Amino acid sequence: MKHRSLKALPLGLVALAASACSQPPQAPQAPPPAPHGYVEGAEETAEVQSRLVVADDGGAVRMLDLLTEEVRALEPVPGIRDVTTDGRFAYLSGADSVRIVDSGAWTVDHGDHAHHYRAETRELGELPIATPVHAHSDKAVVALSGSDGETALLDKEALDDGQIERTGRVRVMPGTAAVPYEQRVLAVDHGVVRVLDRDGTETARITEPCNEPAGTAVTRRGVVFGCTDGALLVSADDGQFHGEKIAYPAGGQPRATEFHQRPGSDTLAALAGTDGAWLLDLSERSFRHVPTGPVAAVNAVGAGGSLLAVGTDGIVRAYREDGTEIARNQVIAPGGPPPSIRIDTSRAYVNDVTAGTVHEIDYNDGLRIARSFRLGGRASHVVETGR
Repeated sequence: MKHRSLKALPLGLVALAASACSQPPQAPQAPPPAPHGYVEGAEETAEVQSRLVVADDGGAVRMLDLLTEEVRALEPVPGIRDVTTDGRFAYLSGADSVRIVDSGAWTVDHGDHAHHYRAETRELGELPIATPVHAHSDKAVVALSGSDGETALLDKEALDDGQIERTGRVRVMPGTAAVPYEQRVLAVDHGVVRVLDRDGTETARITEPCNEPAGTAVTRRGVVFGCTDGALLVSADDGQFHGEKIAYPAGGQPRATEFHQRPGSDTLAALAGTDGAWLLDLSERSFRHVPTGPVAAVNAVGAGGSLLAVGTDGIVRAYREDGTEIARNQVIAPGGPPPSIRIDTSRAYVNDVTAGTVHEIDYNDGLRIARSFRLGGRASHVVETGR
């Protein structure tokens, strides 16, 4: 076959060929930046990817996807004592170690907007520690505080990638928790809240004391520590940490020892003994006592929302901030093991331990039971991830 020269080609094709030969090679375009909070292999979604981790006292553990209703069995944890979460990871306290599970669902909150992600659920392994543990984390550090006060600091980025890597250790009073906050770690020891760097070295102290600490919560306004005379709110301004005490009102009701909240909310709930509840409003810097009658579990919807309480009679009740009851519904049988209440932006989840069932409750619709998930066994421990 004969090849034609460029002279024999039509004029337009000559120009095109010459242009192609003279053009320098194009540099490859940079890939678009990954969204905030992205982890390799994850999918960003338009809505929250909520999942429940449910464990029974026999050690069986199940993961329930609340969008698909798919149930997945996880590795059992013999001698399980408790389950807690930091919003993505589930920390399952066994007899002498904590099992860490990546639920594969999380939210990155930027204040004016949020990013939601879903990925495969992964079993990451176990960490020897005195159980049960308290777990708190920020973008860089996970603090796992054992029941003896020894706290392991883990690299959060490594955990996101599936690796358990210790970066330091701190000690707190047994039964209390270390809390990563504003690039530091807050820890209570002998009535004093210490401000530590990421290696556990003290950099400052909060002058306001917190005697006999019990209960912690992380909010948009700061970290709350429960004390004998009220709640100590620790916040930071330009790297300077300070504490503000919110006192209990007069009346002699039992103090709060454990706080419950919708994740990130500034309104907290706590049991006040066996027949009442505390509602702590951080925007108002005030406690309100709500006489619920015999009560097993409480939680708070959030600012301007209701207090939810499960009575020992199995009835879920909703109260206004002033303590007025506004709704009730018989959700579980009376006299059973104490349940828990987990709350997100539209639903509450109450576990019927004996029946092995978790009820999804629409707290904006008269405490209507929207769905019931029969998981089998005993639904003793429940946490919600993805928030």
